[in-house]
Amino acid sequence: MTTTSTQFEIAARPLLALLETVPPASWGDPSPCAGWSARDVLDHLIGTQREFLTGRGVDLGAAPDVADDPAAAWRDHAKRVAEAIGDEDVVEAGYDSLFGPTTVGATFERFYVWDVLVHRWDIARAVGRDAGLTDAELDRMESGADSFGEALHMDGVCKPAVDVPADADREVRVLARLGRAV
Repeated sequence: MTTTSTQFEIAARPLLALLETVPPASWGDPSPCAGWSARDVLDHLIGTQREFLTGRGVDLGAAPDVADDPAAAWRDHAKRVAEAIGDEDVVEAGYDSLFGPTTVGATFERFYVWDVLVHRWDIARAVGRDAGLTDAELDRMESGADSFGEALHMDGVCKPAVDVPADADREVRVLARLGRAV
């Protein structure tokens, strides 16, 4: 195991726990991501992780089918990703990113683990559940948002921040910063 795979598994476990409780009829429910259902959010999450890793030469095998059993698709995907990023050679592989020279592991921890947390909230919200975000997860979401700078609100990342009341709780404030209205 690597630090990257450990961080991913810590984020992936609560997502799977949520996914396993979603009633089949709720997968089509609209998410906070305009035009996307809960299933679409999960498909996006899997697709972006696959695109990043396969684009860096990692073989993840065939993409899982989110249509029939979304929880099983995530379980299969997360297992393959954890195995791939459990390899030191994979996580230490360097490349030039939008933010400059980095490694696959650093990018995966910085963005893709963060993205699991954000989209867990999106899916939970879509199906009327609480994402159960912890203080540590909110810390990670805030520090990730801080580290992205202006890129946080680039097309395809997050919508512009939304206003919330001054007395809003921390989860509401963090998610509002990511363009999510609670």
